[in-house]
Amino acid sequence: MGEAESLIPIFLFNLFFLLFIVGIIVFIQQYKLKKKEHLAMLTYQKEEHHKELLENHIEIQNQTMQYIGREIHDNVGQKLTLASLYTQQLGFENKAPQINENIENISLIINESLQELRELSKSLTDNSIASNTIDSLILNECDKVEKTKKCLIHYTNDEVKQDLNYEQKSILIRICQEFIQNSLKHSRCKNIQIRLKQSNSQLQFTIYDDGTGFDTSTKSSGIGLQNMKKRTLLLNGSFDFQSNINVGTKLNITLPLS
Repeated sequence: MGEAESLIPIFLFNLFFLLFIVGIIVFIQQYKLKKKEHLAMLTYQKEEHHKELLENHIEIQNQTMQYIGREIHDNVGQKLTLASLYTQQLGFENKAPQINENIENISLIINESLQELRELSKSLTDNSIASNTIDSLILNECDKVEKTKKCLIHYTNDEVKQDLNYEQKSILIRICQEFIQNSLKHSRCKNIQIRLKQSNSQLQFTIYDDGTGFDTSTKSSGIGLQNMKKRTLLLNGSFDFQSNINVGTKLNITLPLS
């Protein structure tokens, strides 16, 4: 009987020790679970915050562009129209042939500038991004390039089945416009290639020209290039830009598809 009584404290000690170990294990597991849930919540909040910043950025950008578009149409456009009327009246009243020729040249420049400003104003105020697919938007840009007759433009859509959301379309088409304008102004290219390709949960956008190219070590910090890169990063995309002298310039963007 005495021996059995002496074993009771040992048994109770082992039992409490075992319960203590089990308690520690449960506590550690609960701590890891709560930590995992907390990290998941932080990640979710970060993603939501990033999404909210992106939406605000797009909204501010659109409002700014619409304001600029209205100012171009209502202010600058009207002044150029008035200047065009004055030059026409001046040409009608003047009788000197040489001066008339200069007046006609001035009038021609004003009218061309007025037409370009009207197109710019329309593109800034027109909310066509929301009502069109990315495919249609790119084709529209291709039509604009073809009308300039400065170079050929080729567009390929490799079975992109999923259309983009408004933010993705807005940023991607702005990047496309920026690249095309730089190519037309500076590269003296003969061809511009645009390609859309969908692979699993990613969209790949590639655009390149066969122009003069440039040394990226000296011009990589240009405002236009930095803007394209920042816009890509807003969409959690990857940005790869390459340019070689006398070879051309290439931009490859990969975006995650939700």
